[in-house]
Amino acid sequence: MIKDAQKIIDRALESAMPGTAVKEALAKADLSGGRLVVVAAGKAAWEMARAAYESLGDRVDRGVVITKYGHSRGDIPCFDVYEAGHPVPDAGSYYATEKALEAVKDLNKEDKVLFLLSGGGSALFEKPLVKEDEMASVTGQLLACGADIVEINTIRKRLSAVKGGRFALACLPAHVYTVVLSDIIGDPLDMIASGPAYPDSSTSESACEIISRYGLTLSERAAELVMQETPKVLTNVDTFVTGSVRQLCISAGETARELGYEPVFLTACLNCEAREAGRFLGSIAKDHQDDGISYAFIAGGETVVHLTGKGKGGRNQEIALAAAREISGLKDTLVFSFGSDGTDGPTDAAGGIVTQDTAGELTGKGFDIREVLMNNDAYTALKAADSLIMTGPTGTNVNDLSVLLIRR
Repeated sequence: MIKDAQKIIDRALESAMPGTAVKEALAKADLSGGRLVVVAAGKAAWEMARAAYESLGDRVDRGVVITKYGHSRGDIPCFDVYEAGHPVPDAGSYYATEKALEAVKDLNKEDKVLFLLSGGGSALFEKPLVKEDEMASVTGQLLACGADIVEINTIRKRLSAVKGGRFALACLPAHVYTVVLSDIIGDPLDMIASGPAYPDSSTSESACEIISRYGLTLSERAAELVMQETPKVLTNVDTFVTGSVRQLCISAGETARELGYEPVFLTACLNCEAREAGRFLGSIAKDHQDDGISYAFIAGGETVVHLTGKGKGGRNQEIALAAAREISGLKDTLVFSFGSDGTDGPTDAAGGIVTQDTAGELTGKGFDIREVLMNNDAYTALKAADSLIMTGPTGTNVNDLSVLLIRR
């Protein structure tokens, strides 16, 4: 079953790689005319930029790539490649973004900007309108309290000179063609990477509600910025969406069927507490133990983690570990969950994979799964059970995939 799970993971990732999708989007874009500047930001930025260069070649006058540390794979002709901080922006984020802004400065109406955007761009592509330490603090507060990605981006775009459509304004009078690899449920274009080149649908009122709900601490300057509305109309942008978590789910189902499982598509909009998602998958496993059918229950989306401890882990690792408790003692049952970008939280793991034997193994090694989850230390426990999924940076980023396998 572990081999089956690995095959499902590998093929799902292959299906979500951005290269082909970027080239298909470029075939629809009118990039003729004056100069062409390419800016790529996000965890999949390097792969997207390489695909663009393979399609456009010398048509590119200059390009800038901004991606997460460890996610670039070498030089690309005509491009300056930068690595920066994620999920909290750092000095690398600010420096690289300034270089991107310099690249689109002083363009004319005949020039074009190709903007390649993927998940993670909110932290990687940033020019704060508040002090840098406050931007990091606000991001950290939002992550710690369990705010979802839409809530986080609603706040961050109001504290930024490039988010919420402001990067598109910086490119004027040049036209911007944005190619988006979606990492948010439902593909809300103004929220993916905080919508640097898309009109913002959120309001100052909704931002204030989020601040109140989570008790965020903001400076007077930040509070003033929250009350300033973001651009609601942009006249110089065309946008193409090239991929989403649904493709991961479809591929997982196709591979599972080839391997003899009956695929059951649960949702591509999983959005809840990570450990609750794990318990939910475990409850499904219990309910179908005696059906006599091999199943693959498939869910895609992005869960959240409330930080109650100081351990090491990520949302997919918490899903797997919580599921391990529920499926303990069952027959031929497995759960895995992983992030398509290859990193789960601030760790080098993509996620976790557990079987009906994992909980017992951890108990024998002195771990109490309930306590581990309370301390948000899933990484340590899963590592001890050799249950981490390690893919390394994948070059794509389209949310997470969670699968329950039952073999009969």
